[in-house]
Parts: sequence; C-alpha cells; structure tokens
Amino acid sequence: MQVKRVVANVESHDPRRASAFYQDVLGLDLLMDHGWIQTYGSGTEMTIQVSFAAEGASGTPVPDLSIEVDDADEALKRMKDSGFSIEYGPVEEPWGVRRFFVRDPFGKLVNILEHT
Repeated sequence: MQVKRVVANVESHDPRRASAFYQDVLGLDLLMDHGWIQTYGSGTEMTIQVSFAAEGASGTPVPDLSIEVDDADEALKRMKDSGFSIEYGPVEEPWGVRRFFVRDPFGKLVNILEHT
C-alpha cells in the first residue's frame, strides 16, 4: 500500500464561501464540487487541497483528515491488524470512492479512501 495524497477537510456550514478566499484570492482551482463539499487544489497532481464540507456524506460526520491510498482493502487490514477501530465502512460510495473512517491516536476522524 502506498499513500497517494492527504486532504485536509474543514467543516463549513456553507462550503461555497471558501471560493472568495481560496479560489479568488489564493488562486487555487475548484477541483470537485458535490454541493456538500468543495475541494480546491493546484495542478493535476493535486499536491495542495483543502475541502470545505457541511457533512461527510452518507450520514457521516465531516472527517478531520482524508488520506487517499492505492489499496483501501490493504489499508483496512493494516488498521484492523494494528487494533484501530473502524467507525464507518468499508463502503463503495456513489461518487466513485471506496472508503472507511477510523480515528487516529489523537482522536481525529480519518477518512481512508481509494478512487474506484
């Protein structure tokens, strides 16, 4: 398993408000917009991203951090083998990701995902 990117998620009651600061002022591109979440980044490799979400979708809370991996099932196995409790999933979401939520040692809710 290899980590492909790390995305910070910031809870926001109105994700559209992020565009004035992050897109208009800082020049980041709007990479994804599902209404409940907007993700901004730079370049095709998506090395810089910040998401603003009103929810985590599918009835979940907004995760503190999202980490994209190339093999979500391997990541899930490693989390379970290490004793971390899975709080959601694994699940195939309708927007094209397989994901699960787990808490890190500091209590942060982490969304581990693989694009399908």
